[in-house]
Amino acid sequence: MITLTAKTNDILHLEKGISLIKDYFPARLSQRLSLTKVSAPLFVQSGTGFNDDLNGVEKPVKFNLKNIPYPVEIVQSLAKWKRMRLYQLGLEPEQGIVTDMRAIRPDEVVSPVHSFYVDQWDWEKRILPEHRRISYLKDTVAQIYQAVLDTNAMLEEAHEKTLDLPSSVYFIDSETLLQRYPGLTPKERENRIAKEYGAVFIMGIGGLLSDQAVHDDRAPDYDDWSTANEEGFNGLNGDLILWNPVMNSALELSSMGIRVDAGSLREQLSLKDCGHRSELLFHSNVLNEVYPLSMGGGIGQSRLCMFLLQRKHISDVQSGIWPEGQL
Repeated sequence: MITLTAKTNDILHLEKGISLIKDYFPARLSQRLSLTKVSAPLFVQSGTGFNDDLNGVEKPVKFNLKNIPYPVEIVQSLAKWKRMRLYQLGLEPEQGIVTDMRAIRPDEVVSPVHSFYVDQWDWEKRILPEHRRISYLKDTVAQIYQAVLDTNAMLEEAHEKTLDLPSSVYFIDSETLLQRYPGLTPKERENRIAKEYGAVFIMGIGGLLSDQAVHDDRAPDYDDWSTANEEGFNGLNGDLILWNPVMNSALELSSMGIRVDAGSLREQLSLKDCGHRSELLFHSNVLNEVYPLSMGGGIGQSRLCMFLLQRKHISDVQSGIWPEGQL
C-alpha cells in the first residue's frame, strides 16, 4: 500500500492545477482567435530556413536520421513553420492554427523563468493587408489577455487561490518606454511598467531606439519590427508582460507580432546583414509572396502555469534539468 505524505499531496494538487490550465486555456484561446489545433514537428530539415533562429546566435540540436540523406534539427520555435502550414492548409483570412510546441534550446541561459526545454502554445493566423496595423495587433493582444482572465476565473471556480489581475492590458511603445525611464536598462523598464499597470504590452521590439540600442533582440525573418506604424513608431510586434507578485518581478508571457511581408523581410535581412538567407526556401517563398500574410506568437505553457498557480520557479511546473545550484 502507498501512503501519501503531505508533500506528495501538495505535488498532486499542483499537477491537477497544471492540468486544468493546459486543458482550459488553449480552448479559450482557440475560441477567441478562431484557431484550429494541429500537430507540430519536433524536428525539421536543416538548411531550409524553417527553424527559428531566435536572436540569430543560438545553435539548434542537429542530428541525422537513419536512411534520411540530410541532417535535421530540433525546433527552437515554430515561428516560420506555422506560416508554411497556413499556406498548405489553405485557411481563410482571420482563421489560424495552434499547436502544442515542444522545443529544446541548448544555448538558453537558464533562470527561474527559463529552461532548456520549451513548451508553448504556438499560434498563427492568416491576415489581410489592411490588418497589418497596430490597432489590429492591439485587438488580438486584448483577446489573448482575456483568455488569461478567463482561465484565472476558472481556477477560482475550482477553488484554487487566484490572482487579482487588471481588467485590461496597458499598451506602450518601446521608444516611449525608454523616454519615460531613460536611466534604466530594458529589463528594469519592464519591471517598472509592469509593476505599475499589472499587464502591459510593449510594442516595437527589435529595432533601434533613440539611444542606438534595441529593447530586445529579434531575428529578422518572422516579426515585422521595422515597418512604421500608424502611431508614428517602428514595429508591428511586441511582448505581453505581466507583473508576478510572487517573484516581485515582470514575467514575459508571450512574444508575438504581425509577420514580415516581402518588403519588411528584405529590409530586415539587410539591417541584420543576413541577405544570404533570401535564398533559403522559407525566405524565398515570403519574398515571392507565396505564403500568406500572417500574425502569430508563442504563449509559454509552463510560464502561464507558474504565474497563475503562483510558483517561484519554472521547475515547480515542469520536469527538466538545471545547472547545479539553480534550484
